[in-house]
Amino acid sequence: MECKNCKLSIQTHHNYCPSCGAKIIRNRLTIKALFAHFSEQFLNYDNKFLKTFIKLTTKPEAVLNCYINGTRKKYVNVISYFAIALTLSGFQMFIINKFFPELMNVDFLPQNGMEDIQQQNMNFAQEYQSIMYMLIVPIYAVMSKIVFFNYKQYNYTEHLVINMYLAAHISIITSILVLITSFLGINFGIVGLLSLPLQIVFFTYCYKRLFKLNLKSIILKTLLFLLLLSIFFIIASIISAVIMFFNGTFEEMREIQKKTQNS
Repeated sequence: MECKNCKLSIQTHHNYCPSCGAKIIRNRLTIKALFAHFSEQFLNYDNKFLKTFIKLTTKPEAVLNCYINGTRKKYVNVISYFAIALTLSGFQMFIINKFFPELMNVDFLPQNGMEDIQQQNMNFAQEYQSIMYMLIVPIYAVMSKIVFFNYKQYNYTEHLVINMYLAAHISIITSILVLITSFLGINFGIVGLLSLPLQIVFFTYCYKRLFKLNLKSIILKTLLFLLLLSIFFIIASIISAVIMFFNGTFEEMREIQKKTQNS
């Protein structure tokens, strides 16, 4: 008998491969077995995903420092956790588009004849949210490195790991909230806007525990982070404006405003 994963010869009474540690599967795949595997991996209290999720919520520094200091088996590694967050985010968008498409409108925003453009922006954010998440994490890492310039224990790569874990965690929480509020008929955009303060509070809480900050340091570091975030949004807005100018969106907006003023 040989292991189906690493091809090592093993004894028939073995339940796990002594070489690669893989579980020996003897029975054919059934719905019951599939559900049991899913439950074992994601619903069991003792599994690494739930441990990681609970610890990142209650004691985030434990997960972050474990991974940074080389303990990689106790919790879900940062790449896998980030991948789970992106997968759940994609699943959340599939559910909304499939069953609650009416919640993707922009009725909660000021209209002024700009409904189509606002809807295009929301659709763009929805379609490329995973890519946006991947792009913004390195920027968050730069910002946290600047904010905590007087704390030398973490280099940029370690700040990147910290922000990947935290961004993935808040993405998982937000996806769960969006799914719950969708069944309650609450607009996707409203939940997205309300989640922004939640993200700031969560990041502040995590950094407070990670760096053992006092109240004064928390306030100063949060203000500096918000300043850097504002600068980032200004730069992003300028880039967006340049793109809109060259693709004709500005001209379209001017035409809409003229029609609105004349009517």
